[in-house]
Amino acid sequence: MTKHEVRFTVDLTINADSIDAFERVAQTMIEGTQKEPGALGYDWCLSDDRRQCRLVETYVDANAVLAHLTGPVVQGLVPKLLEVSRLTGFEVYGDPGPKAAEMLTGLGAKIFGRWRGLK
Repeated sequence: MTKHEVRFTVDLTINADSIDAFERVAQTMIEGTQKEPGALGYDWCLSDDRRQCRLVETYVDANAVLAHLTGPVVQGLVPKLLEVSRLTGFEVYGDPGPKAAEMLTGLGAKIFGRWRGLK
């Protein structure tokens, strides 16, 4: 992780009757995020029973984080995702910047600032 990169881990529990709907929304989110400058990684991982999801996101810097949070993927699709799942964990690694930090903590994210590592 470089000095300016920011990573998220987002844990979701998928509603038992909504797995197909969850996958459709997630696919649309992936397609939208692929178009965002500064999005380096957007990896969705599912448990064997397809009820638990971990999303691992990586952004080049705080500007890319803010662009993602204020863009159409988060603003338009996260509410739809939360109709078919519930947020069970959210961690941010690195400095997302003050405005994004406020937005993220409002969503329940725990932010872990960089302490030591590669420069």
